[in-house]
Amino acid sequence: REWWRRAERCRLWSAVIVGRLIMLVSRLSGVRRAGGGLQAWWRGSGAIGWRGFATGADEKSDLVVIGGGPGGYVAAIKGAQLGLKVTVVEKRGALGGTCLNVGCIPSKALLHSSHMYEEATSSFKDHGIMVSGVQVDLPTMMKQKSTAVTGLTKGIEGLFKKNKIKYLKGTGSITSPNEVKVEPVDGSEPVSLATKNIMIATGSDVMPLPGVAIDEERIVSSTGALKLKEVPKKMVVIGGGVIGLEMGSVWRRLGSEVTVVEFLDRICPGLDREVSKEFLKILKKQKMKFQLSTKVMGAELTSGGVSLRVQPAAGGEESTIDADVVLVAIGRRPYTDKLGLESVGIQLDSRGRVEVDEAFRTSVPNIFAIGDVIRGPMLAHKAEDEGIVCVEHIAGGPAPHINYDAIPGVIYTEPEVADVGKTEEQLKELGIEYKKGVFPFMANSRARANDVGGHSAVGMVKMLADAKTDKLLGMHIIGKNAGEMIHEGCMAIEYGASAEDLARTCHAHPTLSEALRESAMAASFGKPIHF
Repeated sequence: REWWRRAERCRLWSAVIVGRLIMLVSRLSGVRRAGGGLQAWWRGSGAIGWRGFATGADEKSDLVVIGGGPGGYVAAIKGAQLGLKVTVVEKRGALGGTCLNVGCIPSKALLHSSHMYEEATSSFKDHGIMVSGVQVDLPTMMKQKSTAVTGLTKGIEGLFKKNKIKYLKGTGSITSPNEVKVEPVDGSEPVSLATKNIMIATGSDVMPLPGVAIDEERIVSSTGALKLKEVPKKMVVIGGGVIGLEMGSVWRRLGSEVTVVEFLDRICPGLDREVSKEFLKILKKQKMKFQLSTKVMGAELTSGGVSLRVQPAAGGEESTIDADVVLVAIGRRPYTDKLGLESVGIQLDSRGRVEVDEAFRTSVPNIFAIGDVIRGPMLAHKAEDEGIVCVEHIAGGPAPHINYDAIPGVIYTEPEVADVGKTEEQLKELGIEYKKGVFPFMANSRARANDVGGHSAVGMVKMLADAKTDKLLGMHIIGKNAGEMIHEGCMAIEYGASAEDLARTCHAHPTLSEALRESAMAASFGKPIHF
């Protein structure tokens, strides 16, 4: 009888095992048809749960991403969607990186709020809207900015939970090609994470200026400029690039007398020269002051603020500029400190950037790098694109490809400035024959309908096309909503469209985007319709 009971138990267990195998094979065949594979199904079934970080390197990730900024967190989500087991290490304690926490997002919040204030105090009356007693409530404005940031960071955390991404708040360093050491921000014991692949997405940091020590109170970086407690009477911005002009615009609108000091003879040197010249003219009309071709020699704190010593870039007599606040905005540099790159032999170039190949692979085959830490423009959307194509390749997809000529740049002043593709200067350097079409917004019906006193109908659209093939090579816009309109140019360049293609594409009337069509007509046919 005992023998019979044992045999019966074996028979029952055999039936269970066979049944499970049949179910597994059935489900696996369906997953394979859907492109998932056994590994993806097994994770999705919940058969393997996430273990806590306290267990150390006892569970191997497919990918550990160091850095939770736009490039890192987007790569992590895409990787998880492709079936990879992903862990993200972020030292800030909040996801989104510089962009979301102390860059793109908070600056756009303040740009929008300050623009609304300026409209209320200067333009409303021209539209028949009479208001009085308009005042700046800076604490409330800052609270609105912070609310926007917090909501978005929490949103990313929600996406991590949704996609089952493991997230550790701490500083990550590479100890071997397959291991990342993490020092948690809460001061607890360091943890080692075992992984098949590593992605470096640590972004960039503020570039220091010798002789000008940042204290984030009177001499500030862009981070400090986002949280000033009062509107300074006088502000000096060192650097006539994107960050300096955006933050300078915020505080000028709110009442500061803003002076921009720039070493070069032009602002935003990456812009097309004609566009840069027109942009400078517009900003001067807005009462922003400029000292171009000027070198900063040093800064001293005084009882009343800051005394900045400057001299002509070509040499000459030194002078001083007094200010309540000085903003240092001379650029950013890749953040690679304490990453342990030397321990695995990863090379940096002469500008401190991680060297990678076309697949974003470093000199160590399973370690990749994307975003500000490698070559190319330091743009959040560029980092996102690199993160996506890189992780697709890690997951077994095709070799990465990004058309960097189709990546736009935007300056969120008023008016906005946006561009994509080549400038005239670049085409001349490359020896490419081109034709151009320019159309001013003063000849655009929607801009004129919105305009009172010359505020909205400023700027232009400029298109550059190949002289022989008519292929679009560059698009440059100064004008309201330029950052939204530029994507028509991005799409055209990505798909190799001609200026004639844009000229023959019907655009709704009346819209600002009709100016794009008119400039395409000027480039392709020699003349626009309305100018």
